[in-house]
Amino acid sequence: MSHQDFLRRLPEAGQGLRRRDRLQQRLHLDFTLLLLLLAVAAYGLVVLYSANGQSMSGIQRQGAYFLVALVAMFVTAQVPPHLLRRLAPWMYGGGVLLLVLVLVLGIGAMGAQRWLGIGGFRFQPSEVMKLATPIMVSAYLGQRLLPPRLKHVLLTLILVAVPALLIVRQPDLGTSLLVASSGLVVLFFAGLSWRYIVTAFVAVLASIWPLWKFGMHEYQRQRVLTLFNPEQDSLGAGWNIIQSKTAIGSGGYSGKGWLQGTQSQLDFLPEGHTDFIIAVLGEEFGLMGVLLLLGLYVLIIARGLLIALRAQDSFSRLLAASITFTFFVYMFVNVGMVSGLLPVVGVPLPLVSQGGTAIVTLMAGFGILMSIATERRRVTRQE
Repeated sequence: MSHQDFLRRLPEAGQGLRRRDRLQQRLHLDFTLLLLLLAVAAYGLVVLYSANGQSMSGIQRQGAYFLVALVAMFVTAQVPPHLLRRLAPWMYGGGVLLLVLVLVLGIGAMGAQRWLGIGGFRFQPSEVMKLATPIMVSAYLGQRLLPPRLKHVLLTLILVAVPALLIVRQPDLGTSLLVASSGLVVLFFAGLSWRYIVTAFVAVLASIWPLWKFGMHEYQRQRVLTLFNPEQDSLGAGWNIIQSKTAIGSGGYSGKGWLQGTQSQLDFLPEGHTDFIIAVLGEEFGLMGVLLLLGLYVLIIARGLLIALRAQDSFSRLLAASITFTFFVYMFVNVGMVSGLLPVVGVPLPLVSQGGTAIVTLMAGFGILMSIATERRRVTRQE
C-alpha cells in the first residue's frame, strides 16, 4: 500500500467553489447530512433524559458515546472509496475471524455469547460486520459486469450467509438480520433479475417451517407468537408490547408533555431508554413528536440516496445505497416492533436509543457516505 493511498487531493486551488463547498471538500464532510444527524442526536438526548429517569449521568454517557461516534465518522470520511475497496477482503476476513473467536472465547451474558474482551475493554465484533459485509459485497460486485450472473449471485449469497449464520449462533437474530440485509440490498441495487428475486421469495416461504421447527430457539418462537396475541401472556412475554402500545396510544396528537408520561415515568415500560424509547417519545410528544423524528429520518435517507445516485463508480454507488438502506431497516424494524407490527428482535432506534457500539457503527457508516460525496465533488471539479 503506497503513501498515496492516504492522500485526498483537493480541487485546484478551489477556484469557482463557494467557501462552504471548499470547507466541505477540505474536511471531506457533507454539512447537510451532518446537520440532520446532529438534529436527530439532540432530539434523542431530550427524549433519553426523560426515558432514563431524568438522569444527567446517563445523558453525559450518551453524549460521550456520540462524541466518539463523531470522531469515527470524521476518520472514515477521510478514507477514499478506492482504498476502502482495496481493504474490503481484509476487513471482511478479519471480521469473520473475530466472529469465530466469539463462539470459542467470547464473553457470555443473559444467555448470549456476543462479546470479546481485551484488557478490560469489551466489544461486539458483529457490529464490525454491519460495515464490512456491504463493503465486501460492493467491492466484489462493483468490479463485475452488472446485472450479476448466477455464479456471482451465488458467491455473494455465501459472503452474506457466513457472517449472518455466525451471528445467529451467538444468538443475536436482530444483528444477523441487519448484516444480511446490508449485503443483500447490494445485490438488489446491482440489478438482480426478477427471476432470482421470485426464486428467493419462494425459497424463503419454503424455509419457514424448517426454520421454525429446527432453527429457532424457544424464546424466539415465543416472540413471534406474542406478536399475534400479546394478551395471551400479558404479565410475561406480552408485557413490553402491551405497555408500549398503551404509551403510544395515550400520547394522542400532541402528547402528555415532556417528563409527564405515566407509562415511562412510573416504570411500566421496560427498556424505555433503549429499544422502546420511541414509545416514550410518543407518549410525551404525541403524534407530532413522532412525525418530527420520522421526518428527520426521511431527510437523512433522501440525502443518502442522493449521494448514492451521484456516486462516480459502481462500488461507491452500491455501498452508499447499502449504508442508507441499512439505516432505513434500523428505523423500520424498531418502529415496527415497538408498535406491535413486527416481532421484538432487539434493534435500537438509530441515534436515539441509549448505547455506544451501535451509534459508533452508524456514524462510521455515515462517514463513508460523506467520503463518497466529497469524492464525487473532487472528480467533478477535476473534469
